[in-house]
Amino acid sequence: RSDRVVAYAPNVPETLVLLLACASIGAVFSSCAPEFGVRSVCDRWSQIEPTVLLAVDGYRYGAKAVDRRAEVEQVRAALPSLRATVWLPYLDPDAPAPEGAVGWAELLAAAAPGTDLVHEPLPFDHPLYVLYSSGTTGLPKPIVHGHGGIVLEHLKALALQLDLGPADRFTWFTTTGWMMWNLLVSGIGVGATVVMFDGDPGHPDLGTLWRLVEETGTTFFGTSAPFLLACRKAGLHPAEVADTSSVRAVGSTGAPLPREGFRWVAAELGRHVAVNSLSGGTDVCTAFVGGVSVLPVRAGEMAARLLGCAVEAWDQAGRPVVDEVGELVLTRPMPSMPVGFWGDADGSRYREAYFEHFPGVWRHGDWVTITSRGSCVIHGRSDATLNRGGVRLGTAEFYAVVEELPEVADSLVVHLEDPEGGPGELLLFVVPAEGTAWDVEAEQALRRTLRERLSPRHVPDAVHAVAGVPRTLSGKKLEVPAKKILQGAPVERAAAAGALANPESLAEFVRVARRRAAPGGQ
Repeated sequence: RSDRVVAYAPNVPETLVLLLACASIGAVFSSCAPEFGVRSVCDRWSQIEPTVLLAVDGYRYGAKAVDRRAEVEQVRAALPSLRATVWLPYLDPDAPAPEGAVGWAELLAAAAPGTDLVHEPLPFDHPLYVLYSSGTTGLPKPIVHGHGGIVLEHLKALALQLDLGPADRFTWFTTTGWMMWNLLVSGIGVGATVVMFDGDPGHPDLGTLWRLVEETGTTFFGTSAPFLLACRKAGLHPAEVADTSSVRAVGSTGAPLPREGFRWVAAELGRHVAVNSLSGGTDVCTAFVGGVSVLPVRAGEMAARLLGCAVEAWDQAGRPVVDEVGELVLTRPMPSMPVGFWGDADGSRYREAYFEHFPGVWRHGDWVTITSRGSCVIHGRSDATLNRGGVRLGTAEFYAVVEELPEVADSLVVHLEDPEGGPGELLLFVVPAEGTAWDVEAEQALRRTLRERLSPRHVPDAVHAVAGVPRTLSGKKLEVPAKKILQGAPVERAAAAGALANPESLAEFVRVARRRAAPGGQ
């Protein structure tokens, strides 16, 4: 009881079995996807001092098998608290366990036949699992979620908000390093069949997940806004690559889903398929706002503030606003607010993270509009605000327009304030689509589109073509570290390389920062 048990494993049944086993005896579970590097893993797990490790020998991404045996040994060496390692031979089922480890099959065989599963009675707030913040500017925050809060919240979210039950087959594309995995596997709590997928959703093409829907009879298909928009941009027609007739709802999270994404799903899957765009966070391991089966779906909006979530939009003076952009706050507790941060004995880090900006009130860090009819629109992170002439611009609407252009594969936008009170600079970084040469004509077309589709305020002062934009290990864009680098901060202070999926992408932002700092630079 209370021992920490960690899994360096993908979205496979054995990882879920381990979570359930931990929950039954009061051990505390934590997971990292096997694509996480050694530094990322150790930054997380060294804080909670695990005693047991489940590890795979590698994973597959597309057609490629990625061997992780060397990384596992480095993790084991870096965690002196470990007393046991359980080996799951995922790439090579016949491979022997490394020295000092016990194989998964051997572990299961050791259980006494006919032994009944016994569940340890636990306090309501006993730690169930530890999730982590992205850790882009320091050590990831170890967020502790309790048994009672998570069970209540997930039963509510899945049964009442997503309308899932025993007749459903439920999937959400995720890795074990993202909170959506924890929500996905809670589907068994409402009797739904959980469909697990491990691999590259774009291999051999973007039809892979849609074919999974047909193969499994999935009724609720969860994915990310970028995936749906990528399918739209590629001209994919799901019904032409798979039978999608079993789907009654599509879930989207990870980034705001623009109007075009809603309309694409309706056009491709049918207007009877509900589009449920959700927004929440690892901090609460659920959503605050999203779709509701008894309310209409409006393109570009989330139908309501979800049950038990006292969400409001506040201005900087702490006053509620309606039909205006404001800070997303929670004015009352909700079941799955963290029990605390691991090792934060006096709660100071916890209070600083959420309750310092508006004393005693949870500030989540997103811009939101609560409409007069009760629906919600998320505009992006409030710490990545674009402030042009005193007008706040959300990054979400910016990306929706820019990345719809066929010449643009990805983008990132930052606003650099003028310390003397001037308008500042709006800088746009674009990743050209494969086979596209970024030239003056492409840039002019982009500027014209932003002016026409959004406003003259959205037209950037400078556009830079880059090979990639920085993203977290769960795929979220990192505007703030990029902004810090452009303002002169050293890379090591702006972002922790181990928290990025592509730390090499920061080099181009460093080069831009140096050019800007040079005399007459831009």
